[in-house]
Amino acid sequence: MSNRRRRPLGAMAYREYLQSPVWFARRDRWLTDHAHTGQPLACAGCGAPAAKRELQLHHLDYHWAIIRDGTFLAQEAHDDLIPMHATCHELLHQLIDRDPVLAYHRTRRDATLIAITQLRRTDLDVEAS
Repeated sequence: MSNRRRRPLGAMAYREYLQSPVWFARRDRWLTDHAHTGQPLACAGCGAPAAKRELQLHHLDYHWAIIRDGTFLAQEAHDDLIPMHATCHELLHQLIDRDPVLAYHRTRRDATLIAITQLRRTDLDVEAS
């Protein structure tokens, strides 16, 4: 299974989706739900605490970001979205895209979790030096 496969929306529509009011409402709903847990917001990549304006949400699965009858639907499961700083999010995508095993032979969810482990390890290495 490849992470480089087409997203259900296609690349252009996916970019439009991430700029749509539907996505911003879904993002706000995720942040509101997270606030009710009592857990502080933190980046999944580096582990640092963050304000909601500092975070993006990474999709573990694109399956539920769809268009039906010309309308975007934000049906992602809460657990399919993880908070990340923009820089950590970009690094995550680079790790996945540049590693043939992660890009082509792991599910997106598994590739993300492996790449986050690599990001965290790198962050720990930087702190130790």
